[in-house]
Amino acid sequence: MSTRLSELLDRICQMEEEVEQEFQRKRQALHADFEQKRVHFEHEVQAQQRRLKSGLLAYVLGAELRHVVAAPVIFCLLPALVLLDLAVCAYQLLCFPLFRIPHVRRRDYWVFDRSHLAYLNLLEKINCAYCSYANGVAAFFKEVAARTEQYWCPIKHARRVLLAHPYYGQFADFGDAQGFSHELQRLRAELASLRQAQLRQP
Repeated sequence: MSTRLSELLDRICQMEEEVEQEFQRKRQALHADFEQKRVHFEHEVQAQQRRLKSGLLAYVLGAELRHVVAAPVIFCLLPALVLLDLAVCAYQLLCFPLFRIPHVRRRDYWVFDRSHLAYLNLLEKINCAYCSYANGVAAFFKEVAARTEQYWCPIKHARRVLLAHPYYGQFADFGDAQGFSHELQRLRAELASLRQAQLRQP
């Protein structure tokens, strides 16, 4: 990988850290404590949120027809999402030890914190939980697929890839036959060392 490309990737990582720091500042402005994956709002903030909550009956009766029609279609995807979730878990459980790829912690990809928002009614909270689960499955699947790609086929595409995973920048350049052989061994060794470090953790 060229020095210029390495510098650009380092700058992207630095910018991502700055974005995370900005998110932290915004969270502090919410007057809430984020402890052990639970959110605790101050009483005044909770009271204000409750005043803005739509009643469940008013929410259902006031729903737009297009939302009512789409709801069954959206929720009928749930069995497929659950099956994908189970399949990815089984694949990782069976194959990652064989390839010496570090395990992806499934729980790191689910964030179910919107239930703490007092301005959401029960149906809105169910909708939010569904979206959190669907996006968690997608993110978990993407990480498992990305680590698999790093092991089997770490070659960049000739065309630009939208929303590439974080390992993609290290892949061998498209058409670089000599580089591919070297990078394949290096990236597999990197995965194996990460797995060893993961196994040593308590």
